[in-house]
Amino acid sequence: MQNNNYLFTSESVSEGHPDKVCDRISDMVVDTYLSKDPVARVACETLTTTNKVVIAGETRGPKIDKDEIVSKVRNCIKDIGYDQDGFSWKTTNIETFLHEQSADIAMGVDSKDNKDEGAGDQGIMFGYACNETEELMPAPIHYSHKILRLMAEDRKNGNLNGIEPDSKSQVTMLYENEKPKRVTSVVISTQHSKDLNQENVRERIIPYIKKSIPEKFLIDLDPKEIYINPTGQFIIGGPDGDTGLTGRKIIVDTYGGAAPHGGGAFSGKDPTKVDRSAAYASRYLAKNIVAAGISDKCLIQLAYAIGVSKPLSIFIKLAKGDEDKVSNVHKIIEDNFNLSPRGIREMLKLNNPIYEVTSAYGHFGRKPTNKGEFSWEKTDKTDLFEL
Repeated sequence: MQNNNYLFTSESVSEGHPDKVCDRISDMVVDTYLSKDPVARVACETLTTTNKVVIAGETRGPKIDKDEIVSKVRNCIKDIGYDQDGFSWKTTNIETFLHEQSADIAMGVDSKDNKDEGAGDQGIMFGYACNETEELMPAPIHYSHKILRLMAEDRKNGNLNGIEPDSKSQVTMLYENEKPKRVTSVVISTQHSKDLNQENVRERIIPYIKKSIPEKFLIDLDPKEIYINPTGQFIIGGPDGDTGLTGRKIIVDTYGGAAPHGGGAFSGKDPTKVDRSAAYASRYLAKNIVAAGISDKCLIQLAYAIGVSKPLSIFIKLAKGDEDKVSNVHKIIEDNFNLSPRGIREMLKLNNPIYEVTSAYGHFGRKPTNKGEFSWEKTDKTDLFEL
């Protein structure tokens, strides 16, 4: 018999985490190319370490001067908040190794004659939604993100002094009958100035737990189960403390482990790469299905082959008791949604410079903006799923 009562944990990392610094820079490169040519191709990877940033990858489209890229990298680092001895926006050495996209890849992706544009790679992508939060996201990852996002906002506006950019959070929740009941522990590790001791850091951080998590989930939380900088201090951080790479936080970027992941990272990739665009499309479908009241949960998998436009398979899983609705939902998707790479891009308007903002605090559960960011979070197709 399945156990419907359990503990589940998800983590988040801040925009100052070394891997997230890399995601930010890689997505900045994507936005830079798309801002000049909406059909530009980009696959960009970034590495950071002590006073060093290295960018490499493939592009197709406009010629962009290296100095422009370097200047924008410095702006990214400055906005995140790094001006430390081991990593500063002013002095960090930045190297770029971007080159032309492989002709073999381009040949498979490009539309020609009667052939529609194909997927930029093979792969499987998952989308998920559930009604645990208003944003239709799993509760542990949603609250983990929110803690760090609020901390970053106050750090940047001067209301959280002594706290530096590199932070991690972790929220554990008790589920009863597969519904979140209460928080059982919270872990927050945050970089801080040498002027703060352990107690100073704790005093500054505890309020963000209360701001981020509804009181009903915190009533029975034992103060001893709130772990703030459990190693004792965290002064050396960011790329000076640990090397960062693009695409190493794929579970943080998605559903915190509450749903499967196809394995492909998002950041640094233009929307012809189905790792990114099809993951957004599958979330869009799942969210609209749950928002329509079809089921408390929805998991969707899409599969693609490089150079082939249509998905090879569409898998749908609904909450227990709603299995009989799957065939109807499948037909609605097939009849109303073009899930080719081109169809996804047009549906969600993905050929725009909208990606840098996605690089931290999750690609899902965010509010769509009037700039076109997070278009896959809209619930504008619920009427199609009224069974």
